[in-house]
Amino acid sequence: MPGQVRPVTDEQDGLLAYLAQMRYVLKLTAYGLTPEQLRATPSASSLSVAGLIKHVATTEENWMAIVRREEQPVDYGAYERNFVLGDDETAEELFAMYDRVAEATEKTVRDIADLDHPVPIDHSVPWNPKEYDAWSLRWVLLHLIQETARHTGHADVIRETVDGATAYPLMAAAEGWPESPWMKPWKKA
Repeated sequence: MPGQVRPVTDEQDGLLAYLAQMRYVLKLTAYGLTPEQLRATPSASSLSVAGLIKHVATTEENWMAIVRREEQPVDYGAYERNFVLGDDETAEELFAMYDRVAEATEKTVRDIADLDHPVPIDHSVPWNPKEYDAWSLRWVLLHLIQETARHTGHADVIRETVDGATAYPLMAAAEGWPESPWMKPWKKA
């Protein structure tokens, strides 16, 4: 996938294309890392590249369950666990899960096909506005783009701290771009 989103055909296509691009860029932060580096927490926070990918995938999955109006069990410990790749979880399983979540999101959005589709607002949490009853599917997709982009920035900083790699050299390496005077693909040290 190139560094820019392809031309879009309509609003739904644009929202899904930008979300797919943000997922791709987030996954690139893990390119070439060892399992130990994926779990590394080199900053003042407890965030890791793998933990951020897991969190974003789980968040997207939860939002789509809300869109589909599926019952969700309350698990108060899930938030912290969603930021950590467990010892029994592999990077391959994490990426496969994120790919399944992406496919389910795209299917849900295409099946509903109405960006104004109402999505109930959870009024039990203090950060949601009390004066509204529903988000729209459009709002949910924009929120997921924002959430993914925000955490991709966190993952960029963590990745650079782990081994000095930055976004475009990683993309160049992953996509096989030729070296040029202004772009040198990342290489494992």
